[in-house]
Amino acid sequence: MSNQKDRVKKSLYQTIIKMVPAVFTALVATGLGFIALYTSPVPMIQDFGKMLTIGLIVSFFLGIFFLIPLLFTRDYFFSSSNKKVQNKLKEKEGKPSKVDLILDWFTRKTIAFRWLIIGLALVAAVFGIWLDIDAGVETDVETFMPQDTQALKDIHKLRDVVGSTDQVSIVYHGNDIVSDKVISWVDNLTETLALEFPEAIVDTKSITSVVKQMNDGKLPDQKSFHEQITDLPEEQLKLFMNEDQTKGVITVGIKHLETEELQLFVDDLDTFLKKNKLDKMETIITGKSVLDIEMIKGLTTGRYQMTLLGMGLVFFGLLFIYRHPIKAFIPLLPILFIVGWSGLAMYFLDISYTPLTATLGALIIGIGTEFTVLVMERFYEERRNGRLAIDAIRITNKKIGKAIFTSALTTIGGFSALLASDFVILNNFGKMTLINISFALISTIVVMPSILIILDRFVKIE
Repeated sequence: MSNQKDRVKKSLYQTIIKMVPAVFTALVATGLGFIALYTSPVPMIQDFGKMLTIGLIVSFFLGIFFLIPLLFTRDYFFSSSNKKVQNKLKEKEGKPSKVDLILDWFTRKTIAFRWLIIGLALVAAVFGIWLDIDAGVETDVETFMPQDTQALKDIHKLRDVVGSTDQVSIVYHGNDIVSDKVISWVDNLTETLALEFPEAIVDTKSITSVVKQMNDGKLPDQKSFHEQITDLPEEQLKLFMNEDQTKGVITVGIKHLETEELQLFVDDLDTFLKKNKLDKMETIITGKSVLDIEMIKGLTTGRYQMTLLGMGLVFFGLLFIYRHPIKAFIPLLPILFIVGWSGLAMYFLDISYTPLTATLGALIIGIGTEFTVLVMERFYEERRNGRLAIDAIRITNKKIGKAIFTSALTTIGGFSALLASDFVILNNFGKMTLINISFALISTIVVMPSILIILDRFVKIE
């Protein structure tokens, strides 16, 4: 019995001394990858990054202060005292399982074809990144919802009746927006916008159109105009100008446009306003539709910045820990492949980027780096024990491959719940997350051994 307890104590010691530092390094690398999400201009992505980081830290401390003590307590106080059972356990520990044998055979094959594997992985990644540059971005909320929802059907019906449910607002401001010159300018814009953009604009409303309705379609002089807007209900007047009469709004009802068409329309509208600009009068185009365009810019440019920043943070973090540029770079190389493979998968599945799938780059870095760091740590532990590179990677995949495979499967199982969602945005995010976790597993088990063998000559074993 005392021998059993000694073995349990030794296992605890080995876990704390060897496993905890490796897991902590993986935690730091993963957290640095998630920090890149904080730089996104989209608040929901920032919050997603915060929650991922908090979950990561909580999981680490639960593993250290709850799981390890729980396992130690189980084996130390409640292990079987039956000698036959202990002997069987010892025999089982010394005998490799079928999974170990399969992993060992698979590792030997991957090492034998390492240059072919690296070549194919690189070509697929480069092709995927090239396709991803021109990937579509979808920010239309209606496409995110279940398409048979009654609320969505009501919106479509309303749009068929009134011709528009979307709008942009042209805000103009100056010292006096009720002067004759400004009134004429606003009236001219209100009347000509629909004629200038008949394919997009359904109707326009401004303070001049309201006053003209009160005067049989005619625009009164400045004095009469001022008197009539004074008689308007305060709530109605606020829709078109402020109390100081320094800011006004022209409301433009538009057709429901796709994101690319909407961006082109706003750009053309801005150009038109600049050409017809009134001296000392500034104009700004705003509204929900304009915010959608800003979101598109944030997603299309921001996702590349997040991925590159995540890579940079992880590299410098690992460089600080290892003090060796090659060791800091090795865990990131398989992640670069996954980023490209992910773009390839999105292209063939015809999935556009959304506020959720735009986070995939940082998510890949976070999840994938955890796997690759653990494999590299175990590999160099075996190398420090005097084993050759090929033997070290075979032992590494045998000993830690099963754990990584199990971890990937549990993560896949958790994200699989998103596939049951009726919301397209969640369904696509779940689908791509499952694919990327699978890529992370493949890259770690198949590509990582080849990278370690090829770059081993550049790493000095102490």
